[in-house]
Amino acid sequence: MQLDQVKAIITGGASGLGHAVAQHLVAHGGKVALFDVNEEKGHAAAQALGGAARFHKTDVTSEDGVATNVAAAREAMGGLNVVMNCAGILGAGRVLGKEGAMPLSTFATTVMVNLVGSFNVAKAAAALMQGNEAGEDGERGVIVNTASVAAYEGQIGQAAYSASKGGVVGMTLPMARELSRFGIRVATIAPGIFWTPMVDGMPPQVQESLSASIPFPSRLGKPEEFAQTVAFILGNRYINGETIRLDGAVRLQPK
Repeated sequence: MQLDQVKAIITGGASGLGHAVAQHLVAHGGKVALFDVNEEKGHAAAQALGGAARFHKTDVTSEDGVATNVAAAREAMGGLNVVMNCAGILGAGRVLGKEGAMPLSTFATTVMVNLVGSFNVAKAAAALMQGNEAGEDGERGVIVNTASVAAYEGQIGQAAYSASKGGVVGMTLPMARELSRFGIRVATIAPGIFWTPMVDGMPPQVQESLSASIPFPSRLGKPEEFAQTVAFILGNRYINGETIRLDGAVRLQPK
C-alpha cells in the first residue's frame, strides 16, 4: 500500500506514538482520523495536521461509540484501509502493594483499554474494510496494533499492563489468519522505551538511566522511528501475523 493511498484511523492519535504516525502519514499524502478521549488535545492535533486530518472523540472501550465513529471516519475520508491502534494506559501497580491487594478494577480497566479497545476498533474497521475494492495481491486493508516489550518481560508492578499487551501479541496471528480471506493484514509493533510525553516529564537522571539500559543505540526510541516502522509494514504486504520488537535490543529487568 502506498502512503498517499492511506485512509487511516489512529487511536491515541492526539499525542505520543499515535500522533507521530499521523504526522508521518499526512506528510506522505495520506488522510487520518484521530480517535482519542482527550477532546482539547485531539482538536489541536487535527488542526495542526491540516485538512487531511479529522478528530473524533472516542472511548475505545465503547462498542457502539467505536462503530459509529469508524463509520463516520470512513465517510469523512472517503474510505478506510488502515487502523493504527495506539490508545493505551499504563495501569501500573503491584499485585500486593503497600495499601493492600490491587483493586480488580485497576486490572480490568487496563485490559479493557489496551486489549479489548484494540480488538473493538479492529473488528469494527475490518467489518467495513472487507467491502473495499481489492488492490494488489487482493489487499483490502491493514490493521497495526501496539503491544510492548513488557508483553515478554514485564517488570514488577506491570502485571496488568503486561497481561494486556501480551493479549495484543496473542491475538495478532489468529486475527491475521482469519482476516486473510478478506485481504486484510494484521501486524503488531512491540516498542521498547520511547520518548513520549510521559517520559518527557521524568527527571533527567531517570531519563539517563533509562537510556543507559538500552544496548544500542543507547538512547530512547524516537516517535518518528515508530512511525517509520508503521510505514514499512503498510508498504510490505508480506508482513502479516507478526509482532515486531522495536527496542534497541533492550530486555527489561525485574524492576
